[in-house]
Amino acid sequence: MVRENRLGNLSAKKLIAFANDAGQRLDNFLLKTLKGVPKTYIYRIIRTGQVRVNSKRIKAGYKLQEYDEIRIPPMRRAEKTSEDIPGEKLQTLLSNSVIYEDKSLLVINKPAGIAVHAGSGIKFGVIEIMRAIKLEFSNLELVHRLDRDTSGCLLLAKKRSVLVDLQQQFQNDNIKKTYLALIKGPWQGKGRVVDQPLHKYRSQDGEGLVKIAPSGKKSISEFIPEHTAELASLMKVILHTGRTHQIRVHAAFLGRPIARDQKYGDREFNKKMAFLGLKRMFLHAYELQFLHPVTKKTIAIKAELPLDLQMFLRKLNQRIHDKNHDKIDS
Repeated sequence: MVRENRLGNLSAKKLIAFANDAGQRLDNFLLKTLKGVPKTYIYRIIRTGQVRVNSKRIKAGYKLQEYDEIRIPPMRRAEKTSEDIPGEKLQTLLSNSVIYEDKSLLVINKPAGIAVHAGSGIKFGVIEIMRAIKLEFSNLELVHRLDRDTSGCLLLAKKRSVLVDLQQQFQNDNIKKTYLALIKGPWQGKGRVVDQPLHKYRSQDGEGLVKIAPSGKKSISEFIPEHTAELASLMKVILHTGRTHQIRVHAAFLGRPIARDQKYGDREFNKKMAFLGLKRMFLHAYELQFLHPVTKKTIAIKAELPLDLQMFLRKLNQRIHDKNHDKIDS
C-alpha cells in the first residue's frame, strides 16, 4: 500500500522550466516532476494559488515557457514501498531489451506479455519499469504503443521536444513501420495492399474493438509474403497508416487471421497453432524507420524475432518437411 505522510518542515521549492518543458501544461509538468504526490493534492495547490509561475497565480492548463520559474510549496508525498517498485527480474529483462540508445531517445525490443503502461489490473508496464531502472530514465515517455501480446520495436523519448517531434511524425504517418506476422493458410501470389477504413467501438461488455466501416479512418496495410506453406504463411507487413489493431483486422478481412489472435482470429486455426506449441499471438514489430529529431538523419532500427517465435517457425518448418517426406515415401 502507498502511505501518505508530510515531509517535515521543508521550505518551498523553485524549479526552472527548460527548453524540454516548454509547451507542456503546468499540471502535467507537476504530475511528472512530483513523483508520488497525489493528483488531487497537486490540483488543489494550483487552484489555491500555492503554486506560482513567475510569482503569479496561474491555471492548471497554463503552458510553460522556457525559463519560467515555478514555485512549489511544501507538500505531501507518497512513500514508496517495495510493492510500488518493479521487481528486479522485470528491470533486468527490459534493461537487456534495449537495442538502440542515444542522448535523445531509446528503442527496446519489447517482450510479449508486458503492457506498455500500467492500467486496470496491470501494476507495471514498460514505462514504469524503464523509469525504475536508473535515474537517467526517470523522465522517459512513450512515443507510441504496442499491444500487450505484440513484441518488437518500441520507441521512447528522453526529452519532451523529442517526444513531440516523434509523435508528430507518427501522426503524419512519416514513420515507416514494418511487422512480421504469421497468418492462416497458404498465401497466393505476390504482395497485396489492403485499403480499408477502421472504426473503433466497444462491445456490449465494454471491450475495445475495431472493425472495417465506411465511417472509419483511412487505413492502409501492405502484405508481402516471406515464406508460404499450406498451414500458415509468414508475412512482412508494412503499415502506411497507424491505427489500433490495424494489421490484425486487415489480416482477418483477407481471410488470413494472425495465429493465436484471440480477438480477431480463427478458433480452429488458433487451436492448431497452440497444439504445435505457439504460446502467444505471432505479431512482431520488426523495424522502425524515422527522422532523428536532433540529427535530422534517417534512423532504421530492427528488432529480431524473439527466440520463442524463431523456435516455433523451425518447428513448423520441420513438421512441413516431415509431412512432405512421408508423402514421397508413400
